[in-house]
Formats: sequence, C-alpha cells, structure tokens
Amino acid sequence: MNIIQIVSLGLVAALLIILLKEQKSSVAFLLLIFTVIVIFLSILDQVKHIFTLLSYMAEQADIEPIYFKTILKIIGIAYIAEFGAQLIRDAGLSSLASKVELAGKLFILMLAIPILTAVIQTILNFIPGHTG
Repeated sequence: MNIIQIVSLGLVAALLIILLKEQKSSVAFLLLIFTVIVIFLSILDQVKHIFTLLSYMAEQADIEPIYFKTILKIIGIAYIAEFGAQLIRDAGLSSLASKVELAGKLFILMLAIPILTAVIQTILNFIPGHTG
C-alpha cells in the first residue's frame, strides 16, 4: 500500500467514524481500531527495510550489537507506547493514555541505563588522573 492509499483509507475511515460516532460509538471505535491495524500492517515491509538498512549501517560503523539492539528496542517501545496511548486517548480515556506513556518512558529508561553507564565510563576514561 502506498501513501496515497493509506491517506485515502484514513480519510474514508475518519468520515465513517464521524458519521457512526453519534449513533453507534462502539462500532465507530471498532472501525478505528480496524483501520489502525490495517495501516500498521501495510507499513511493516517499510519498517523491515529500515531495520535492514540500520543494521547494515551499524555493522559498517562497528557498533557493538548489544547497543544497537538496545537502541532498536527503545525506538520500538517509544512507537508502541505512543500508538497505544493514542488509541486509548481516542477512546476518551486520556488519564489511562498518560499512564501508558509513563510506562513506556520507564521501560525506555530501564533499557537505556547500560548505554548511559557505558557513555559515562568512556567520558571518565578521558579525564586525566581518573582511575576507574
């Protein structure tokens, strides 16, 4: 599916959702979820290409695989948390959406700690007279 098809699907779904929202709000929300899933599935091939390119670039830059995988996990968590929070917000539950976003940020922080530790150790090694 190309971008014109995705945008067209989104516009048609938005119009249908607006029309259905007043009379059949549960059907409108199901249509929203279905549309989001279709769009998400249609972009998976593009995501695979991006990850392949990023993996190649990480190999060429001689980046430690553990750091690269961690960064990809962090990016994935950010997108998934945002995606879920937006759906929850669309359902009218902004308080719950905020908690999902907070959970995503905490998971990202947990994954980032080893990278932050390595960066701090590297910086400390450049300081003259520091024994670490």
